[in-house]
Amino acid sequence: MNKSKAMKALIANLTALQTDAQALQTKPDATAAEITAKTEEIKAVKAKIKAQEILDESKEFDEAGELIPDTKPVNDPIYAQPKNHKGPFNSFGEQLLAVVKSSPKGAVIDKRLMEIQNASGANEGVPSEGGFLVQQDFVSEIQKVIFDQSQILSMCREIPISANSNGVKLNGIDETNRANGSRWGGVQGYWANEAATVTSSKPKFRKIELSLNKLFALYYSTDELLADASAMEAVLSQAFSEELSFKALDAIIRGTGAGQPLGILNAGCLVSQAKETGQAADTVVHENISKMWNRLFAGSRANAAWLVNQEVEPQLEAMALAIGTGGTLSPMAMEYMTKGTIKGRPVIPIEQASALGDVGDIILADMRQYLLATKGGPQMASSMHVQFLYDEMTFRMTWRLDGQPALHSAITPYKGASTLSSFVTLAERA
Repeated sequence: MNKSKAMKALIANLTALQTDAQALQTKPDATAAEITAKTEEIKAVKAKIKAQEILDESKEFDEAGELIPDTKPVNDPIYAQPKNHKGPFNSFGEQLLAVVKSSPKGAVIDKRLMEIQNASGANEGVPSEGGFLVQQDFVSEIQKVIFDQSQILSMCREIPISANSNGVKLNGIDETNRANGSRWGGVQGYWANEAATVTSSKPKFRKIELSLNKLFALYYSTDELLADASAMEAVLSQAFSEELSFKALDAIIRGTGAGQPLGILNAGCLVSQAKETGQAADTVVHENISKMWNRLFAGSRANAAWLVNQEVEPQLEAMALAIGTGGTLSPMAMEYMTKGTIKGRPVIPIEQASALGDVGDIILADMRQYLLATKGGPQMASSMHVQFLYDEMTFRMTWRLDGQPALHSAITPYKGASTLSSFVTLAERA
């Protein structure tokens, strides 16, 4: 896709500045002031590029960067699509209307809602007992949007729970130490000449129990929205998907484990890397990142990601290495500015990360080591008993899930004193 003249000029400027920044790394007498000034220039140009992207959005340009007049119709044509639904309802909006009509006390329940209920084998199809199950193909669409909303949710190790169960118990290896006799919870290997008699050993297991918790989301709908099935489907699908996704990730990061998933920041396996001596408050420096990477269990490095609060991003760009009285831009800062990665692993900003300087503002995590149990998909109910004075109906969507890290403790390495984990954070810098 061709870019506008303004965008081309900004990109050329950014490229030149990045070349200058790289040159500073090889300049032995480069000062911290020079590095900081160059970094600020790069940040300013990047901000202009983001603003220009918004201005150029939905516009087309020729090879010279000139704007091509829009000749498209105001509204794109809508073509008929063949029905391909695996249930009695043709759309989620149609099912929502059926839920509305079937919810009041004494109302006749739409038989199509009961068809879905009977097919599932569950017992939650009466409004007073929790609401109606959403048609399976709509469930899949909503759940896909929930996971798409959060890049992190899709990284977790998902464990589906069957319709007739409310939890799962797994055997986990009770490993906290990599010393001989402790690996795999107690398995030990021997060379034939090490001992006349080999001591028998067996692995020690621990129980991992995931008991599903209910996550609710409420939406107050006006009568005007209820009259339009298509609009109701679009609004509720997006609203519920975004809210459930946000709350689920928030629990994965900082959940207490009581009535909600156990979050990374409250898990026993979390490793917290100490700040540097004399480190200023609310900062992230090169040494922090290097030592966090060193505390990550080697087997987790291929899947790890840096989860950060957006306030941390300028700190990553400004990381420097002190060399005598001068210094140079950190190679990790250059990698982040040019590739968006550190140590080859993606840097992902999330709202749920803590504020700059607090524990959890930057987390190095292998989310494949986080177990996320889910049951079926979201369940829908509605009520006329809430907000009735304002001519509104309440929709409630319920999603059942639980989660916790696979490890219950940090690991002491075979050689070395510093504990390791699949989840590493940085201590408070106040």
